Parts: sequence; C-alpha cells; structure tokens
Amino acid sequence: MRNYLLLTPGPLSTSQTVREAMLQDWCTWDKDYNEDIVTVIRQELLAIAGLDEKTYTSVLLQGSGTYCVEATLGATVKPEDQLLILANGAYGDRMGEIASYYKLNYRLISLHETEQITGETARRALSEYPGTTHLAMVHGETTTGLVNSIEEVAGVLAGRNITFIVDAMSTFGGIPIDMEKLGIDFLVSSANKCIQGVPGFGFIIANRAKLMECKGVARSLSLDIYDQWEAMEKGKGKWRYTSPTHVVRAFYQAIQELKEEGGVAERYERYKENHRVLVEGMRSLGYCTLLPDELQGPIITSFLYPAESFDFVEFYERLKKKGFVIYPGKISDAQTFRIGNIGDVYPEDMARLIEAIR
Repeated sequence: MRNYLLLTPGPLSTSQTVREAMLQDWCTWDKDYNEDIVTVIRQELLAIAGLDEKTYTSVLLQGSGTYCVEATLGATVKPEDQLLILANGAYGDRMGEIASYYKLNYRLISLHETEQITGETARRALSEYPGTTHLAMVHGETTTGLVNSIEEVAGVLAGRNITFIVDAMSTFGGIPIDMEKLGIDFLVSSANKCIQGVPGFGFIIANRAKLMECKGVARSLSLDIYDQWEAMEKGKGKWRYTSPTHVVRAFYQAIQELKEEGGVAERYERYKENHRVLVEGMRSLGYCTLLPDELQGPIITSFLYPAESFDFVEFYERLKKKGFVIYPGKISDAQTFRIGNIGDVYPEDMARLIEAIR
C-alpha cells in the first residue's frame, strides 16, 4: 500500500507489481540472476534505445545516477583531452564539480537556469574552445523542468570527432531519444526514473568503439565502467562487486511494464497528458509556471510562489496529509516549487491533486 503519491522526478511512485518483485531473494553467482535477469536487462536497454548490440552496449553500475555520471566522465576523459560542459542548472553544474574533483582539463559554460542549451550555445562554446575533445550536457534539467535541445547540439557536433556525453537521467525511457542518429556516444540514466524502477543502480549505454578507448583510464576502482563492462561480458551478467539484487529484479519488472504500456512513445504521451492536466489545473487556481511552454518538458514542472506570504512548508505538509508529496524549488533567483509528472502516475491522479490543492 502506498503511503502517498510521490510527485517527484525520481525516486518516484512505482507500481505495486514492481514493488512486489523485490520480495524474492537472489544469489549474485546464480545463472537465474546473471543470465536471465541482468543480461536480459542489458539487452532490453539497447532495445529501448533502438540500438544494435554490435555497435552499442550497456553497463550497469551500483549507486545513484550521479555515480554513473561521475564514472562516465572519469573513464572517458583522458589527461590530454579537453572536456566542454554545457550547463543550465544544478545537474549540469554538478558535472563541473565532478570534473574539478578529478582534475580534468575542462571548461564549464553555465547559463541561467531558464535559458535553454541550443545548437548556438554549442557553436559559440566550441569556437571559444576549439581544442574540445568531449562535450557533456544534461538533456532534461530537473532543476526547472527544462528540456535542452540535444538534437541541435548533435547537429553542431556532427563531423567534429567530439565524444558526446548526455546525462539523460530523467528523460531516457520517457522521452524518445534517437541515440544513434544524434551520435550520442555515452548516455547515462538511472533505474528510478522514467523506466519506473526503484533506486539502487544506474546504467550507461555506450558506443562500443568509444567504450574500448576507456580501458585503463578510470581514476576510480569501483567506478571503472570499462572493467565493469568487461566483467559483465565475461561473467554473463556477473557484477564485479555485490549487486543490488532486489532493485535489479524490480527494474526487470519495470521494463516489462514499459513494454506492456506500448514503449517509450506511449509513455511519453502519458507524461505529456499528466503535465497538461497539471498545468491547466494549476493555472485555473492562479499559479504561474516558471518556464514558458516552449521550453517546458513533461518530466517535472516548476511553479512560482503565488505570493510573498506563501508558506511552502505548510503547503507541503497539508498536501502530504492528502496523499501527495512534491518537491521544493531549486532555482537560484526565484521562489518556486516543483511537481513531478513521471512514475506510476496518471492524468486522473493529477486531477485529484488539483482538487486537493483547490
């Protein structure tokens, strides 16, 4: 039984059947786990992305999504390389923090949180830093709910031989992404986002040729994505270190439910409808969205405080008593709160939320 509906961008509300999948214990050495669950998940991730396993592969890694972003940056950027990070929110800026910790040769272009990263952003940055070998950015920046134009950036990168790294943490599985067409070399996401699993591990979908170049590069033992990949390949799904077995099994179930829903395209339509019902309802109550509609994605929506006297903590607690949990704001120069549209959540749930707020 749910204690409340979690309207956040991950962890998010999961189905009862995903939660029930965690009731069984699994042995990390057993074929039933490694070959029939882990290996299948790795294959299914490529299928979701529409990729050929001869050209692409997937790596599962313990920890939160940030672990996977750190692991990817730490294993792909060599000392002689130059990393360009395009950021317009907390998660893009976090890439800069990681690069700083790892003492990478990097440049961070940090836009305002309400400014979209476009092809022109990339073009200007590359003209300023012509020695760039790797470019990293966030697709869906949940600081605000803004979706950046990876399509335009990909167009600028075409033919430049620059490794393209995309943090698709909150969009993969919920917004269609043509990874091959866009030339994305490394896409990073997490179990507890749009595929609607639970927290505990993330994954990297990688161009095989680019991943091969990562051998011996990682600055961390446990976050070495090449070694993790090699162990999974040779061990038929075996993780190097103890894997989160219950979480992995729940993710396997979540993938089956994504397919039953009709795949990413159908889930995207549901998320968009959730967002529409939410925004229309909130505007009918006098609330204003932070972002203009053309920049807003369907993952999470930021709303401005309706008045200076607005007490978010009281608002949050009263909503929680009615069965809904939302997020505080994260933007630097505006008072906002955020409501997530993803997870095991449907338009009728959003309609109930609007009535609760009313």
